[in-house]
Amino acid sequence: MAKLYFYYAAMNAGKSTTLLQADYNYRERGMDTMLWTAAFDHRSGAGTIGSRIALSAPAHLYSDKIDLFDAIIHELLKRKLDCILVDEAQFLARDHVLQLCRITDELKIPVLCYGLRTDFQGNLFPGSAALLALADSLTELKAVCECGRKATMNLRVDVEGRAVAAGAQTEIGGNDRYVALCRRHFFERLREGEARQLALNIPR
Repeated sequence: MAKLYFYYAAMNAGKSTTLLQADYNYRERGMDTMLWTAAFDHRSGAGTIGSRIALSAPAHLYSDKIDLFDAIIHELLKRKLDCILVDEAQFLARDHVLQLCRITDELKIPVLCYGLRTDFQGNLFPGSAALLALADSLTELKAVCECGRKATMNLRVDVEGRAVAAGAQTEIGGNDRYVALCRRHFFERLREGEARQLALNIPR
């Protein structure tokens, strides 16, 4: 039976690498896949899923204007699909996740989603919240904090490596903008960032 899977982790846990490996495994067995990634994430080039170990593959782009169920129906008119793989799944809208549910339930195609669970302030992304609520299978991929413990949080940093405590939820970046940390060190660094920001805002 087809299922909706959500593989989540902090930054640098190899989510895109795992997605590309899953895609390779399907295709190696003669199965057809369809890859998707967020339209505004151009780190590996528009319409490309790339990993830190230099693996990449072309992908379709999703945005608020895309109905994934309709797009998959359209693709099925041209070819058989054995699996749908979605990178940067934290950027999905709740409606997208509901469409993915329909793809698994009505079209009987497994959907594998890979993404972050929380943002740089420790809050759930909308896409991740919907997937945590609705996915049939939840799997956490392991990242490692600088202290050696499991990293579950994503700290946003400035060009000097200092914690950023405020800003837009979505800001595309890699190792230059985000650090994966355990919960303890995440909150320690975040409090330092909040204190620094407060000091900057106090009139002198």
